[in-house]
Amino acid sequence: MTDTGTDYYLRFLQGDTQALEELVRLYGDSLVRYVCCFVKNEAAAEDIMADTFATLIVKRKKFTQNAQFKTYLYRIAHNKAMDFLRKTKRLLPWNELENVLCDDSPEPEILLRERRETLYRAMQNLPVQYKDVLYLRYIDGFTLPELSRILKKNSKQVYNLLARAKPALKKLLNEEGVFNEEF
Repeated sequence: MTDTGTDYYLRFLQGDTQALEELVRLYGDSLVRYVCCFVKNEAAAEDIMADTFATLIVKRKKFTQNAQFKTYLYRIAHNKAMDFLRKTKRLLPWNELENVLCDDSPEPEILLRERRETLYRAMQNLPVQYKDVLYLRYIDGFTLPELSRILKKNSKQVYNLLARAKPALKKLLNEEGVFNEEF
């Protein structure tokens, strides 16, 4: 059984341009948020998201259906973000992420934004691998096998990264005075 992204991508490969629009609608915003964790600039993250979809258009690579399309797409975005960082060799201001993260929620926007800012500020003090694995697992909801493919690590390495990253994040949050278990 294929996921929705795979279905759309296969339709796109057969010439259905509407399917590509659906892929952008499904994954565009979450890709921007994911890439923004690395490049720390909303505009650059949006450009990288567009480049990711441009890669799908230009290369039209046959997709092996033994993996989820979302994993394949995030791997492309991850590689493009790393290329961007290598080219710029500098970190960009992080405070622009809060604009990307605001969404409709039953919680008051200010409380939601404050909680997210605290979480992301703490995540920025983590090693890149920890930040990477936490974001992909808990914000984008990838499974451990998917994380293995995206991060190009075996399942034991991913498990160990998560086992180290969660207590490191909790420690940083405790140092900031956040004792809420929902983080």
